[in-house]
Amino acid sequence: MSALRICLIASSRFPIAEPFAGGLEAHTSALARALAARGHQVALFAGAAAEGGDAALPDGVELLRAADFRASPAARADVSMPAEQWMAEHHAYLQLMLDLARTAADRFDIIHNNTLHHLPVAMAGAVPVPIVTTLHTPPTPWLESALRFAAASARFVAVSDYTAAQWRHAVAATVIPNGVDTDFWHAGPGGRDAVWFGRLVPEKAPHIAIDAARRAGMGMRLAGPVFDRSYFDAEIAPRLDDDIRYVGHLTSRELVHLVGHSGVTVVTPQWDEPYGLVAAESMACGTPVAAFARGGLPERIAPDAGVLCPAGDVAALAEAMRRALRLDRARTRAHAVRHCSLDAMVSGYEDVYAGTRPLAA
Repeated sequence: MSALRICLIASSRFPIAEPFAGGLEAHTSALARALAARGHQVALFAGAAAEGGDAALPDGVELLRAADFRASPAARADVSMPAEQWMAEHHAYLQLMLDLARTAADRFDIIHNNTLHHLPVAMAGAVPVPIVTTLHTPPTPWLESALRFAAASARFVAVSDYTAAQWRHAVAATVIPNGVDTDFWHAGPGGRDAVWFGRLVPEKAPHIAIDAARRAGMGMRLAGPVFDRSYFDAEIAPRLDDDIRYVGHLTSRELVHLVGHSGVTVVTPQWDEPYGLVAAESMACGTPVAAFARGGLPERIAPDAGVLCPAGDVAALAEAMRRALRLDRARTRAHAVRHCSLDAMVSGYEDVYAGTRPLAA
């Protein structure tokens, strides 16, 4: 398709920089890179990288930094003052949307909202170019509220059939599964230990993965940012030893090496996982997945690439890990290449962009 001028809206809080804060930041980086590689002009709204951070943006992607805000002492003293982080995000998106309302017609052909915030949806009608929003989570009250005010021209994408069905009561969404760069997430030799990677938070339940690894008689390496220190200290740290180790918050390249040298990846959501990017990344490395059958994960994990089991069942998960360890790594990777590719995802978004209305080249 003809080159477009695209404004990609990401998190105002987290930078699109290594090591990524989570799967949404990794996904946004890959999408920006792939769109730029296809010749589109991409401006990315995101949090600024910390000093010394490893920027993940490719050449040609413009960074639109989120505006800073700190309430005055008088405002902070008010009893109704919300959390400062909430106010910072509100201010950043409000400033962005007001700026786009004034200038987007001259700067962009399409705006792609890749955030979880409500303002880009609620204020879409004030912006003179089409806005596409990707639904990355199950329904939330603030997004349901914003949808009542969404522009008639707004288009919505869901990352799985499961997520689209969850949102169907509020909005119709085109399904475009997330994709991963299967050249970057390349095949590894495997190993005997299990791996768990992602944000270390209760809803991801790495402590259950540890318990299953013990039951399966397997070692395990855990990687990812500690978002909930009290959870980590109470549920993860006491379970660590020479066989079960936390290896830190790794860059993507470090994760490719770790996952590629592991025998099985364990995915233990305690919520309805909308897509399961960790599973796609693992399978691209040839590493089979043992996972709870929740949310969109059953759509991603085929029998020749992983083993699903009932959510919360530690004994069943341990058996799934042992079975997944015996799966063929080449077939696992082939499944990811066929069904989880970044190219297919970007082509899907280009089709959505083109269908919003006639766009300038």
